[in-house]
Amino acid sequence: MSRLFASSMLFVVCLSTSALASISVDDVVKMSKAGLGEDVIIAQLAKDNAKFDLSVDDLIKLKGAGLSEKVIKAMVSGSPTSAPQSAPGPPVPALEIGVLYMKKGEWAEVLPEVVNWKTGGVLKTIASAGIVKGDVNGNINGAHSKNSVTSPLQFKIVTAEGVAITEYQLLRLHENKDSREFRTVTGGVMHVKGGATRDLVPFESKKITPRVFEILLPNTLGVGDYGFLPPGAFGSASSASMGKMYTFRVIE
Repeated sequence: MSRLFASSMLFVVCLSTSALASISVDDVVKMSKAGLGEDVIIAQLAKDNAKFDLSVDDLIKLKGAGLSEKVIKAMVSGSPTSAPQSAPGPPVPALEIGVLYMKKGEWAEVLPEVVNWKTGGVLKTIASAGIVKGDVNGNINGAHSKNSVTSPLQFKIVTAEGVAITEYQLLRLHENKDSREFRTVTGGVMHVKGGATRDLVPFESKKITPRVFEILLPNTLGVGDYGFLPPGAFGSASSASMGKMYTFRVIE
């Protein structure tokens, strides 16, 4: 009877040890010595649902083997759920077409401003302008944009269906009394002549989802007013985006 009881207890201990950890302390040390990073080790512990009942000697052994505090803490806690994940970014507001900018850790909409165009020496609004090829001068009322941004200069652009991000222009605006002016082209950059690109600022984009692009402008952009000019801003009266520019002011 005593022998049967001892055998039963040994079975329970073995079963308990197996349930506690499918990965042993020695296995963790081996992974570390093999050069695996702490995130990989923690991910493997999570995958195997590994749980440890560590003794003081085990802790000393792990520390002596060069295991990081993060790995040891995950083993002590007994619930290494997963490797550290990147914190989710702030939610992006629903936007059919337009521009967003990062403001105090949240995405905010860049409200567009109306552009007046000067062609052939005559200033007229886009509502009455026809399609003009070549370079034109744009004018926006007000000395500065109401959208102030600081570093990092992060934007998201939601384009219309079938519109490429390369059709957008980023332009530098020049203060002129109580308005801002800029020069651009209506026939695309390939049709540029003379100084029509003096205000054009190149930018890079990253496609996040269909029609949504992320823009990170360099901190060297400089203080001043700028604006994203959507395609069709100078065109027929049927254009949904005509006469509008998504403006912002870099203040530092």
